[in-house]
Amino acid sequence: MTVSESAPALEELAERASALDTADPLATLRQRFVLPDGIVYLDGNSLGALPAAVPGALADGVHRQWGVGLIGSWNEHQWWQAPLRVGDAIGRLLGAAPGQTVAGDSTTVQLFNGLTAAARLRPGRRLLLTDPGHFPTDGYIADSVARLLGLEVRRVAVDDLPRCLAERGDEVAVAGYSPVDYRTGELHDMAAITRAVQDAGGLMLWDLCHATGALPVRLDKLGVDLAVGCGYKFLSGGPGAPAFIYVARRHQAAFDHPLTGWNGHADPFGLNGDYTPAPGVERARIGTPPILSLLALEAALTAFEGVGMEQVRAKSLSLTGYFIDCADTLLNGLGFTVVTPRDPHRRGSQVALRHPDAYALVRALAARGVIGDMRTPDLLRFGVNALYVSHRDMLTAVRHLREAVTRGEHRDPRLRQRATVT
Repeated sequence: MTVSESAPALEELAERASALDTADPLATLRQRFVLPDGIVYLDGNSLGALPAAVPGALADGVHRQWGVGLIGSWNEHQWWQAPLRVGDAIGRLLGAAPGQTVAGDSTTVQLFNGLTAAARLRPGRRLLLTDPGHFPTDGYIADSVARLLGLEVRRVAVDDLPRCLAERGDEVAVAGYSPVDYRTGELHDMAAITRAVQDAGGLMLWDLCHATGALPVRLDKLGVDLAVGCGYKFLSGGPGAPAFIYVARRHQAAFDHPLTGWNGHADPFGLNGDYTPAPGVERARIGTPPILSLLALEAALTAFEGVGMEQVRAKSLSLTGYFIDCADTLLNGLGFTVVTPRDPHRRGSQVALRHPDAYALVRALAARGVIGDMRTPDLLRFGVNALYVSHRDMLTAVRHLREAVTRGEHRDPRLRQRATVT
């Protein structure tokens, strides 16, 4: 497509973006975030944009609660209850009733706790299933848990799960998967996978890092056993924001937590020499919680007030579908392939494009004010947070991508040099 040939198509796409944004019922939510002028931010699936409520909440937490209240704020400002309070707020986005979700620690720690506790709930079963396409940490933790408990790890792709369960289902203790492929944005069928694993007698643990805050999950309705997720992607809780763990109520009495810190004790201030787990989901607490980070995450979650996850999902699908249309129209013949499924039922909240010069192109886009990211060896990822991304942003990103390629900006040797963080 030449420049002259693209002009009518570009005008049509621009008119369509304007109409979609004008009709967008969530458009005003963009005001709940602090976004730099002149930047199109499409990396919220790695680090969410700053919610406007966070700076004030942090300032209050530092200057008034800590600075003035000192240690009394554990009670006066209910710091002690923060992991449960924030956990329930996250749970509301996940379709989880109160008393089943705790916030604190990192995703890695919560994965270890969840997989270990799940395996202990299925004694005698020696098989731990995980996805070979998982984010690497999930695989690392699965291997570590297996070494500690004498389990066998088997990496089984989602499409191969039915065959594996038919052959060895009676050996499966726990299966750990993610509903969204972090590289391609492909969305898997949580209901079908959960049901298949449980029908074989195993427990289902979901890593929800790329789903929480982006799409309806319905943990209680699906009968999920355990789930973990982070607070810094679509929840926009800030860099290194606390993660969470969900433990279905039916498992809580038997939940044998591997990291038995004092916060999870039934009498944490009794300072007893023996560990007695707290009742309910409180036993999933570990050590002293990161209060300032929890306060930031709690403030960030207010960006979802008055918004249903079905609304978020509808806009997300509109944005990603429109982005794919823009890519089809404006990037045709320039070496790009849309990797993310076009079927909306199989698409998360991102679009991934394949191009051999993905790394250099992501850096060229950043120089133009469009922030995305890439995954080796050749995927450009564009994450979509429906609370602050517009259709106009989608078109702007694709236009800049087209211009960067046609002008050869990705061939600049400086852009091909690997940075520490991408």
